[in-house]
Amino acid sequence: MSDVSLTEPVESALRYPLSRIPAPGEAMEAAPGIYWVRMPLPFQLDHINLWLLEEDDGWTVVDTGVSSDEVMGLWRQVFATGLKGKPITRLVVTHLHPDHVGLAGWFTREWGIDLQMSRTDFLMCRNLVLDTGREAPKAALDFYRAAGFGERGLESYAKRFGNFGERVSPLPEIFRRLKAGDEMTIGGRRWQVVIGSGHAPEHVSLYCEEAKILISGDQVLPRISSNVSVHPTEAYENPLEDWLESCHRIRATLPADLLVLPAHNEPFYGLHTRMTQLIEGHEEGLSKLYDLLAEPKRVIDVFPALFRRKIGPEVFFMATGESIAHLNCLLGRGKATVERNEKGVDWYRAT
Repeated sequence: MSDVSLTEPVESALRYPLSRIPAPGEAMEAAPGIYWVRMPLPFQLDHINLWLLEEDDGWTVVDTGVSSDEVMGLWRQVFATGLKGKPITRLVVTHLHPDHVGLAGWFTREWGIDLQMSRTDFLMCRNLVLDTGREAPKAALDFYRAAGFGERGLESYAKRFGNFGERVSPLPEIFRRLKAGDEMTIGGRRWQVVIGSGHAPEHVSLYCEEAKILISGDQVLPRISSNVSVHPTEAYENPLEDWLESCHRIRATLPADLLVLPAHNEPFYGLHTRMTQLIEGHEEGLSKLYDLLAEPKRVIDVFPALFRRKIGPEVFFMATGESIAHLNCLLGRGKATVERNEKGVDWYRAT
């Protein structure tokens, strides 16, 4: 399943400086010493951007793509034609989702290098991979029953449960932790770790003041909004408030004139504009949701307040998770209440 939002693409006052995108298996220079690789995804969102940073004696890779024979084959093309005869010497993964971490284990074994990512995302990724082959637990089924799922929906969830690990190669046993404010030298430039939360627990972006570049992962995307969802393992959390705080902080602390290298869509200028759009878009959704809750609603009843598109079976679980994130945000702000009835279904009402 894709990890981006169901909100409509945004056309905005952003500037896209590059005239083309790289072909499959190509490493295209996007900025001095920084090369853009685009890999296919088997999801509704059909691509991911990955980054190669050149050093004197090798390359740093940021994100990997999903684990599949097709993507490994394309990477081997890059290894053969795009590395100037130098090895991969460092791997940074922005967060735990399979399109970003999927081939991390393969990279570490192929090149004899360590994986560098945040602690929370590494450990949660390992935990989710362990669900592969398990039956869906009762607590998870109760979570979706509370959201308003019928028996057919619960059966569909039970069949899907544990598929996270299908696109993740075995992770390494050890990793190197990245945390907020860490610095690393890549290609003679200093890069700083910027941590965001909400889309993933501890999402890593890389900021280079000298080059005026932000490798943003899914923390900042130009045309779509990253999915912010609640899942059964953290049913009572408030990731949307974390996401909004991250957006405010990034807008306040990073310069406006950075070239942003995102994980999806195209590189762009207009960081502050985009952060403002993301903040205002979610606040607008929260306001519409509050109005809709004038009468009690289940989770599956509130989709019209948050999504302009029709929610079909292929995105129903994602829409549910994102709706719960918005509802939990209203609960956290004291603007809604929730009661569970005798059938185990939650009903939400505005305060």
